[in-house]
Amino acid sequence: MCQLIANFLLQALRWLPLRRRQGEVRRLMGGSSCFLCLGARKEVPPPPLADPHSSSSVAATAARTLAFDELATATGNFRDDFRIVREASLYKGYLRSLNQVVAIKLQHAVDPVRSSSEQLNRDFLARVMTLSVLRHPNVVNLVGFCADGQNRILVHEYMPLGSLQNHLHDRSPGQALLDWNTRMNIAAGVAKGLEYLHDKGVVYHIFMSSSDVLLGEGHHPKLSQYGLADLGRLVVDDDEKLCIDFTRTAAIAPETGFKGKATMESNVYNFGGVLLELTTGRRPVDPTRAIAEDCNLVIWATRLMDRGQFRRMADPALQGRYPSMDLQEALKVASMCIHEEPAMRSPIGAVAAALSRLAAYDHHQPESSHHAALR
Repeated sequence: MCQLIANFLLQALRWLPLRRRQGEVRRLMGGSSCFLCLGARKEVPPPPLADPHSSSSVAATAARTLAFDELATATGNFRDDFRIVREASLYKGYLRSLNQVVAIKLQHAVDPVRSSSEQLNRDFLARVMTLSVLRHPNVVNLVGFCADGQNRILVHEYMPLGSLQNHLHDRSPGQALLDWNTRMNIAAGVAKGLEYLHDKGVVYHIFMSSSDVLLGEGHHPKLSQYGLADLGRLVVDDDEKLCIDFTRTAAIAPETGFKGKATMESNVYNFGGVLLELTTGRRPVDPTRAIAEDCNLVIWATRLMDRGQFRRMADPALQGRYPSMDLQEALKVASMCIHEEPAMRSPIGAVAAALSRLAAYDHHQPESSHHAALR
């Protein structure tokens, strides 16, 4: 049934203008659900890699090998109250051997009965070897890994302030609002992290959003490594499904469709969506909006930017405390990221440079002119 729905959507959306395609998905599905499940094709496996248990493979990585028992102790045997994200197998734990609080991510367990286990084993090792050499101030570091029996676990540095998504859309009582300066610093940092990854030949998945931006002390941003694409491909078995949550991921580049294939150009499009979240305070998709075209952030923003109505787009929570010209410049950068044609999108290096200039200015005085309440 999911495959039939997917085929129907792909055929229906093919004849729509690019700007309308994302907005029509929810309507075509009858508005009953914001999730779409698609079957994923198996891909040709890469050349064989070394066994992750071998000393040569472990020595080739910069990450530490950690015992399963130590990780189980650090998380109270992976109790629910240690979870960082309720819906995901991501836990907070303290490692005595490193004297460090870390984030512990459970991967697929390797089942020796399944024919795909060898491939999962190779993919895990390839992932560890890639992530362990990534070192940048705006990318979360891999601390260690566990390949103990059937267990496959990645251990990353812990980011105490959580995700950007929580700060923008799910603030807890008493949690401070992100001011304009902080938002521009976050945007510039994320762009630099993405530029570094692209320079290393690593791409992010097609669903990159504010949930993939983690914040440390002083709201220092880092791209989570959980979202890094596995060697540029999506590994899903035939009997598994790829589920797209449209309420969290609106900025999916039109050319990627539902193929699950990420590129540097699609990553720039994703980043444009994150920049729109930062400047407007809007969720990627908000089904509570009265007007259907206002539900999708990219579609709504594109319409207003085409009309030059930049001030209508500012986050009302900022209460006018932002420089009008900088708001306009930030939105123009976003518009160059979400261009429909991949070749017309700004290179991420140029985006990072432009946002770094905006972040260099310190603005704390509120705008004297009236801030439009209409978004």
